[in-house]
Order: sequence, then C-alpha cells, then structure tokens
Amino acid sequence: MSLALSTLLYEWRRYMAAVVALAFSGLLVLAQLGMFVGMGKAWTATIDRATADIMILPPGAEGLQGGGASLPRRVMPMVWSHPEVEAVADLDGSWGRLRSIPKPGDDTSKPRQPEQVQITAIDTGPDAVTIPSDYSTELVEALRQPFAIAVDETSLGRLGVQLGDKAIYNGKTVHVRAVLRGYPNMQIASVVMSRDTLRMLGEANNGNRVGPLMVRIKDPGRAEIVANQLNRTANGLYKAETRTNLSKFSLIDMVKFQIVGIMLGFSVFLGTLIGVAITWQTLRGAIMANIKEFASLRALGVSMSSLRNIVMELSFWVGIVGLLASFILTWLISLLAAAGNVVMAYPPSVLVLVGVMLILIALMSGFLSLGVLKNSQPADLLR
Repeated sequence: MSLALSTLLYEWRRYMAAVVALAFSGLLVLAQLGMFVGMGKAWTATIDRATADIMILPPGAEGLQGGGASLPRRVMPMVWSHPEVEAVADLDGSWGRLRSIPKPGDDTSKPRQPEQVQITAIDTGPDAVTIPSDYSTELVEALRQPFAIAVDETSLGRLGVQLGDKAIYNGKTVHVRAVLRGYPNMQIASVVMSRDTLRMLGEANNGNRVGPLMVRIKDPGRAEIVANQLNRTANGLYKAETRTNLSKFSLIDMVKFQIVGIMLGFSVFLGTLIGVAITWQTLRGAIMANIKEFASLRALGVSMSSLRNIVMELSFWVGIVGLLASFILTWLISLLAAAGNVVMAYPPSVLVLVGVMLILIALMSGFLSLGVLKNSQPADLLR
C-alpha cells in the first residue's frame, strides 16, 4: 500500500471535508444533468418511442412540438407513392380544458378549476403506425373504448383524476381508462385518446391540412436514404427526417426554447468552483498538519519531487473517494425523484464526464497545495 493511500486511510478525518466537497460538487452537477437529460427524454418521448421510421414535418419545423395542422393533405399521397413506404398516418390532436368530476365525499366548496390539456390521438387498429412502441396491447384495447383517455402518471394530481375516474373535457364526459409512464410534460398536461374518440368529440381534423406524418418503410435500415429521396421530391411542401435525427433536433430546440442550457452551464461552473475552492483549502490544511512528517521524509533523503508525487497521489485518492460518494448520493436522489415521478436519466457518457471532472478538480486542488511543501524544512524539526 502506498504512503499516500495509507495517509488517507489512517487520517481520513482530516480529508473528510475535501471528500464531502467533491461529493456534493458531483451531486450538484449530476442532479442537474440528470434532470436535463430526463426532461430531454420526456420532450422527445413521442419521437423516440414511435414505430415510424420517418416523420414528415413542415419545412421550417424543428420538432413535433407545436407543429399543428401545417401540412397540405395532398402530401400524404405524395409520400405513399414512394415504393418503399409501407404505412402513412397523420398525427392528429387538439387542445382543450379538462375538469375532474367530484366524487362522493369530496369537498365541493372549492371546485377544481379546469386544466388546459394537450390531446394526442392515435389509431387503435392492428399494427397502426401512430401507436408508440411501449404501448401494451391492454393499453391500446382500453383506448378503443368510446370516450376513453390515457393520462401520464405525472399529470394525475394536476388534473385531479385517477384510473377509472370520469372527467369533463370541453363539456363532454370522458373516462380515464389507462395511466401512462414516461410521458411527462412540464408545460401542459398531456392526454392520449383514440382517433375515433377525438372524432366523436367533434375535434378530429378533417380539413385540407394535416399534422405531422408518421411513415413506416419496408426496410428501417434504409430510413436515411428514403428520407433523402422524399426530400428531393418535396418541392418545398415538407421535409422528411428520420426518427434519430428528429429526436436530436428536437432536443436542440428544447435547449433554445428554455433556459435549461444556461442553468446547466451555471451549475457545472458553480460545482467546479465550489469543489476546487473547498478541496484545495482542505488539502492545504491537511498537508500543513502533516508538515513535520514531510520534513522527516526530507531529512531521510526523500526528494522534493517525490513529496510532490505523494501529494498528487493523495489528491487522486481523495478524488476517487469523492467520486464514489457522489455516485451514491446521486443514486439516493434518483430514488427520491422516482418516488415523486420526476424523470432523471444518466447516460454513461454523462457519468464518465462528471467522473473525469471530479478527478481533475481533486488533482487541481492538490497542485495548488504543493506550495505548502516549501515549509517542510528538516531544520523545523529542531524547533
């Protein structure tokens, strides 16, 4: 066992503040990144979980959000004419207000106000291209029932409804037949229903313009090629994007649309600043407390460069322990977030990035503390 690691193990109290500083710096950054990535996954959930290989959008659209009925209906037969296209359907939807119906025993002195909701309609026929890949057969069967709706679990409390409840949507009674997972919407509650139910509510789009088109092709591996071919024949009426590209563009659009990017950058900067400042001062204080031991090593003939290597190795091990503590704290926070239906996600690249950042903070703090070794003069042992 090296001298640096032995020092950390036997005098861990002196270095605990540095470990805690690194752990909470990592937690600050990881929590923000986790929420950001979770928001991104929620923002692009409709795209990522679609069974379509290609999506057709208006020429200037950045994503599915806010697309509306912006495409001429004649675009549908134009897309159908491609020999590799297997299915085409428009993504219909609407907007409205939904109000829960009080149940026996509820306090009716303060009636709940209607909530604005965004409606997404799917086809419930066999192998429909508008059905997301994570919808179970039971969920689709539930939505086949007249006036049935599905609500994401994160919106149940906001809307004041539970599975099996009735509600009033734009003056008509609907039934909550299913609860979705993984489709949160921070801005407005999302409600899913069948196209038939939307038609019975009188809000289906039957005009000359349609919403984004979901396209399935015979060979999904040729999605990029087919999308380029469709774009060459678009004549400015639409643009075709593969599901992967559209998900990436939608995430970029979310960053531009919200202040998430600014918040994320500030959190990373703040976490780095706090980590360096506290870790540096803690390591400096710990080295000062052990200055006589370092002076003894110099008296025994250990060179100054070897002492610097010991300090840098000690900083590295402090970074490793702080990194482990940070991941444990982040895991606990993720459990609390999951209990509150808050989506947090941690891609491996994010974990690696934060891990490298914490190790660099520890090494930088150790480097800034090297100046203390100048006080490790053997003559000081005689004082």
